[in-house]
Amino acid sequence: MTTTPSAARLREDMRTTGLVTLAHGTSHFFQLLLPPLFPLLVAEFGFSYSELGLLLSLFFVTSGIGQALAGFVVDKLGARPVLFGSLGLFAAAAVVAASSTGYGGFVLVMVLSGLGNAPFHPADFTILNRRVSSERLGHAYAAHGISGNLGWAASPILAVIAAASSSWRIACLSAAVWVVVVIMLLFWQRDALAEQAPKAKNTVESAAAPQEHPLAFLKLPAVWLCFAFFFWTTCALAAIQSFAAPALERLYQMPLTLAASVVTGFMLCSAVGMILGGFIVGRIRRMELTIGVCLMASALLMVVVGLALTSGIVGLVIAALSGFGIGIAGPSRDMLIKTATPPGATGRVYGMVYSGLDLGSSVAAPVWGAMMDGHWYSGIFYGSAVALAISVAAAAFVGANVAARRLAPTTAPA
Repeated sequence: MTTTPSAARLREDMRTTGLVTLAHGTSHFFQLLLPPLFPLLVAEFGFSYSELGLLLSLFFVTSGIGQALAGFVVDKLGARPVLFGSLGLFAAAAVVAASSTGYGGFVLVMVLSGLGNAPFHPADFTILNRRVSSERLGHAYAAHGISGNLGWAASPILAVIAAASSSWRIACLSAAVWVVVVIMLLFWQRDALAEQAPKAKNTVESAAAPQEHPLAFLKLPAVWLCFAFFFWTTCALAAIQSFAAPALERLYQMPLTLAASVVTGFMLCSAVGMILGGFIVGRIRRMELTIGVCLMASALLMVVVGLALTSGIVGLVIAALSGFGIGIAGPSRDMLIKTATPPGATGRVYGMVYSGLDLGSSVAAPVWGAMMDGHWYSGIFYGSAVALAISVAAAAFVGANVAARRLAPTTAPA
């Protein structure tokens, strides 16, 4: 049976997207390598939540600085070798975690995993933008975002492994085994990650990009507005990922085992939202409008949770449902950044913009940890709502800036 060119193109797009999303999901899983084990680490080592929050800050500071620089490395060396190096660092971090005997060991874990996490967004988006056909790029973005949420949602399995084996160290070693399996699979299919493969004629990124100074993209206001957008959205996400469960436990007086399901519920709702968002992104031209409506809806739901006017189960469900709006906004967010990216600067722009994720988490984690230590549990949800509202304003400015750039050539004098 002869394969048509369109069917072959679809198959290659799906293969590339599948491999990239597998790697991306693994990176998100490793972002939450330690948080599911926090109660066990507190019991064994006597750490406070503020100390654990500082560990998270160290991870995101390392990742943020590394991510801004990784974009240049990706543009210079290529995305594929950088991707393999990142996964190798995750394996090393898991092994170090399994052998740690004190706070210093976990500091090293966060540095290694932060360095491993740094190159993922510039590498992933460079591969997707250069290999995936434009008509499927929005769906590739959605799949990429979903894989990240599924990686986060899968992280509680570490606590399950620790409970089943009576050892959090075995849970960490299990994470190391997983990433080695991923490396082997990606190496086997490495041809699907090669950036130099020809794309379809209607792809987004032109192969012949104008030559500019490597730092020229920093002059674009849209780049810094995107950075601010990621900073504030991640401040909100950091609260849900790391502290929503203990906050719900204290605020609603529910068992921690039940409250812990909020992270999985939030991420799964977000993943479903991203599927819908993948279809919406190609149909609504003003992507910032989609982002604004969805994020404000999520912010309002978080305020309702913080008010604690419902039962614990209802509060948990509402907190989880807030992930739906954030998920719908995801593909529009990534496409908005794409429209703000100059040709030939994909790695650098995505590296700089996505470093806002890491900076937001590094700043927010100790703030949320201090709120928990100060027994202001509602503040976790109120603060998340405020951060989302600010990010909506940033997205609106990005959209206005991109629209102004589109109009500039037609309004300029001849």
